[in-house]
Amino acid sequence: MKSMPTTKRQARRSATKQPDPAVTAVFDAYPKPAKSKLLALRRLIFATAKATEGVGALEEALKWGQVSYLTSETGSGSTIRIDRVKSAANQYAIYFHCQTDLVSTFRELYPELNYGGNRCILLDAADELPQAALRHCVALALTYHLNKRKTARAR
Repeated sequence: MKSMPTTKRQARRSATKQPDPAVTAVFDAYPKPAKSKLLALRRLIFATAKATEGVGALEEALKWGQVSYLTSETGSGSTIRIDRVKSAANQYAIYFHCQTDLVSTFRELYPELNYGGNRCILLDAADELPQAALRHCVALALTYHLNKRKTARAR
């Protein structure tokens, strides 16, 4: 397990350093269509984190064999994971912690998206990435704990 950066400068360095070789190996093992879609999703996650106030640097790591994004610097959000759907060769997904209300919130906001239970947004490799909706969903996940703290303080 990686240690948490102790300063903002170290955290920024951890976000810009070369990817973990284990993460790179996971991406390299995907078939080309899935790999290109998952890398696009990865770019969207990093860009959203950078543009979202309070998130800080993301840590990219493997959790449960899936590429995962953690808000280790600030603790602002819930872990996001991405992977292809093993039971459907043409699908990939963005996974969220199933004990949060994130996916139910996404269902209300974006009923046009496809969901896998209370844990993921399912995407089809043949379709364009629904960027606006995914950016919003990712931002909500990356600020999940931050927003919960704000709500608790307001009570």
